[in-house]
Amino acid sequence: MAKSDKPKTKSIPSEHWKDEPDDHDYPAAGDYLSLLMEDDEVQAAIKSLHDAPITHRKAKDLLRASRLGLLSPENPHVASALEKVRRGDRLSPILVVRGKADQDIPLTVADGYHRICASYHIDENADIPCRIA
Repeated sequence: MAKSDKPKTKSIPSEHWKDEPDDHDYPAAGDYLSLLMEDDEVQAAIKSLHDAPITHRKAKDLLRASRLGLLSPENPHVASALEKVRRGDRLSPILVVRGKADQDIPLTVADGYHRICASYHIDENADIPCRIA
């Protein structure tokens, strides 16, 4: 492969996560969850996300558990996240609500889908910090 043919993601640092979610991630998660849950359930989920410890999961596993497809690096939001990492900015951890395998309910990515996809394009096996409610 010629030098110019290398994927753009090769020049991206592997460590690219903040230690804590951004404050604005919780209202964004609540907005999304309000499409799936009643208001009292949303409030309980957001409180649980605030209280949950940071844990680490691989991008490929988060996508599989959520049943979400991988967005391309050309997706505007994924591209924006990749550009942030290229600049040395760190991404906010992911906020997810645990699924229920026995009820065929997948993991819900409440906030951070595009960041998961961006991380996958950098290294699908890298650990992503997340809070799981």
